[in-house]
Amino acid sequence: MVISASLQVLMAGGQVAASKLNGKLLDELMAEGLLSVVTHGSRKSYRARDVEVLRRFLIDKDEGYRILEVEASDSRASMATGTGNSKLAMVRSCPGFPVNSYDPIECFLGGKPFMVNPQDGSFLFVAEWETFMIPKDVIVIGIENMENFRMIRRQRMFFEEYLRSHGFSNKVLFVSRYPQSTDLRRWLCIIPNHYLHFGDFDLAGISIFLFEFQQYVGKERSSFLIPDDIESRLKSGSGKRYDEQYCRFKDIQSDVRELQQLIELIHHERKAFDQEGYICCNTL
Repeated sequence: MVISASLQVLMAGGQVAASKLNGKLLDELMAEGLLSVVTHGSRKSYRARDVEVLRRFLIDKDEGYRILEVEASDSRASMATGTGNSKLAMVRSCPGFPVNSYDPIECFLGGKPFMVNPQDGSFLFVAEWETFMIPKDVIVIGIENMENFRMIRRQRMFFEEYLRSHGFSNKVLFVSRYPQSTDLRRWLCIIPNHYLHFGDFDLAGISIFLFEFQQYVGKERSSFLIPDDIESRLKSGSGKRYDEQYCRFKDIQSDVRELQQLIELIHHERKAFDQEGYICCNTL
């Protein structure tokens, strides 16, 4: 893979004008909070918040970006020595996605019984996702932040109260789209279960749900988790995050009433709130 000049500048810690970045990639990097906005009067450019975090995101997204690891160590020769081949494989070596649960779930993998019941402090990774089947009465909750994903037991009361108040089943499988790929979305499209998205409460987080999940899974089988106390939470949220995202995501809308109300609330408060804030809402 040839790394664009604009990405090379970002990886070197420099600034790149908005017009120089691929629009789709820019939307994704902004949605993930990987870039900060630098304004120059009416002009705007972008800089990586953390070069190493950006590098890891790109590599997890597409192993074609592994060339960045080589460039980082300035060592194409060392890779040839270590692997016996200086040509980087374009095939992803680790397809799939992580799964987690706080209660045992009887599933199937490759047509054989597969119990999802990770010990506290761990989770499972499903590589052969095409053959992964779950009971039809299980709600799939997608969690954007890995800290929330790892600590689901500390949020159990929060999830149970939300599911009960919204008429959902209390049987839950938690999933994450780390590493960043389309495998999770493709799996959601082949199962009949409802998908509940738990992400950051900001414009970028809503954009991820709308354009990475809902438009593929469908409105009937997907929804955005909106806590009852989100209005009070947003009041103590981040105004800076809202300002950074505004120009890029100010026009997003939803014809789902509850989600559109959340969008309007975010604009009204001019704040954003991270989903990590719900980790400490209850104890183990």
